[in-house]
Amino acid sequence: MMNRTRIPLWPFLVSALLLPLFTGAAEKKDAAGFTSIFDGKTLDGWTVIPAKTAKAWQVEDGSIVGNGDRGRGYLVLDNQELRNFELKLRYRFPGKGNSGVSVRVRKDPTGKRTFQGYHADIGHVGIGKQVLGAWDFHTPGRREHACFRGTHLVIDENDKPTISAIDDPVTLDDIHRDGWNEMYLIVKDNHFVFYLNGKLASSFTEHLPEEKRLDKGAINLQLHDPGMIVAFKDIRLKITE
Repeated sequence: MMNRTRIPLWPFLVSALLLPLFTGAAEKKDAAGFTSIFDGKTLDGWTVIPAKTAKAWQVEDGSIVGNGDRGRGYLVLDNQELRNFELKLRYRFPGKGNSGVSVRVRKDPTGKRTFQGYHADIGHVGIGKQVLGAWDFHTPGRREHACFRGTHLVIDENDKPTISAIDDPVTLDDIHRDGWNEMYLIVKDNHFVFYLNGKLASSFTEHLPEEKRLDKGAINLQLHDPGMIVAFKDIRLKITE
C-alpha cells in the first residue's frame, strides 16, 4: 500500500478565515509597504461610534468628511488590534476645528471616556500647540500627560514626566492653512512619533511597566466639535510586527 503523508489542515483553514481581511490588500500595497485602509468611495471597514452620529461621517470627492453639526464621535477601523505600525494620511480643515487620530484604542473601563488611547491631535492653524501637533493622553485611571507640539516627553517607571524641546520641529509656517497636510505616525513598542508635512511635531517614550501601558488596540478618527468640518484621505497603514 502506498504511504500517504498527512498534511495538516489548520494552515489552510486559517488562510481561508483571513482571506476576506486581506484580499486585495497586496494589490494596494505601495513600494514602502503601506496598504490603503480607505477605498475612497465608502466607509467599508470603518464603524461610526456612537451609531446615532452615522450621518456625521460621509464620503465626498474621495475623502472622508466629518461634520460636527451632525454629531460628535469617532470613526473606528474595524477588526484591528494593532501594536506596532506606521500610519499616513492627509487631512484638511476648511475652517476652524479640532480633531485627531487615536492609536491603541480600547473601551474605557472607568466609563469616564468613550475610549482610552494615545491621541495625536490636529486642528486649524492657530488653535495652539497644545492641540495641533501634540500628543494627548486619553488614559483615565492613570496620569493624563501633556506632550505639546515641539516637545519630546519621557515618562519614567513611576509615571513621572520629563519634557525636552525638539530640534527644528514643525512650525505653523510648515502647515497649509485651509489646505491638505500629511500626518505620519510611528508606533513602536513604547515609542510614539508624530510628523506633520515631513517634520517632527512631537514624540513620547514611556517606561511604565507593560501592564500599565496601552499595549495594543484600534485606530480611530475623531470629530470633536459642532460647527467644524474635517476631511481625511489617502489613509495608509503598514503593520510592523
